[in-house]
Amino acid sequence: MAGIRDVVSGKIYIGPEDPKDDRSKTTLNGDKEYEGTLASTGPAFIGGHSEDAKGVTNLGTAAADFKPNVKGRALDIEGDVKIVTEEGTALDIEGNTVQDGDTNQTGTITASGNITTESKLIGDITQTSGTPPGCKVFDLPHPNIKGYRLRHACVEGPEAAIYVRGKVSLDGIIELPDYWQNFVDKESITVHLTPVGAFQELFVDRIEYGKRVYIKNQAGGKIDAYYQVWADRLGHDMVVEYEGVSVADYPGDSSKFSAAGHDYDVREDDHAHYRTTDI
Repeated sequence: MAGIRDVVSGKIYIGPEDPKDDRSKTTLNGDKEYEGTLASTGPAFIGGHSEDAKGVTNLGTAAADFKPNVKGRALDIEGDVKIVTEEGTALDIEGNTVQDGDTNQTGTITASGNITTESKLIGDITQTSGTPPGCKVFDLPHPNIKGYRLRHACVEGPEAAIYVRGKVSLDGIIELPDYWQNFVDKESITVHLTPVGAFQELFVDRIEYGKRVYIKNQAGGKIDAYYQVWADRLGHDMVVEYEGVSVADYPGDSSKFSAAGHDYDVREDDHAHYRTTDI
């Protein structure tokens, strides 16, 4: 079979002669067609691609005796790339990706695996698996070891709860703080008791107007125990789960709440500039 070593042409068209389907005719340089234009109406197979035509342009990594400078690289682009699709997935990648630079995204990031970061991941995260970041912490100098620090995280729950704790007095009365009046929901008060020294049949006899708790021992013996009393703050009912992509989508009254990364703790660093709610 005869071959052509070199072709010198202002334009090469590959396709049917009649009717000719040359879509490149609108690609003009002024009133002339660009020199070196390639127009093809069929699929292209470049390199050692499989026989399965999964796309219009099919690229493989093997190309006769040519070896790319980066092993296994089938496509190298210097410049911007824009992908537009009317249906399906615009970009489908099987394998790992490496990026050097920032990512700016206006839509939702959905991950079925873990998200690992060497820096901080802050903001509103919808968790599907793994450990969610964004916990509120206190970081302070270690009280006992010089050159060390201590970090504690906040307890989380589906309510704006407060608590007091201590040791039950001998008369079995727990005096609640005066400021709890008109501050907590009295119906939400719960009491946790831990007997000291031996088993005791302790129970809450009554809670008096949200001011004090009366403890009794069913067996009639002395009372020796520690306590925790929890209550929900008044006027802070929360919508715990709601549809949305950021804290701005919260459907309830946000005026009585402060959300980290939205109302405060909006930070910048030397490498990336972002609002924490952008993540």
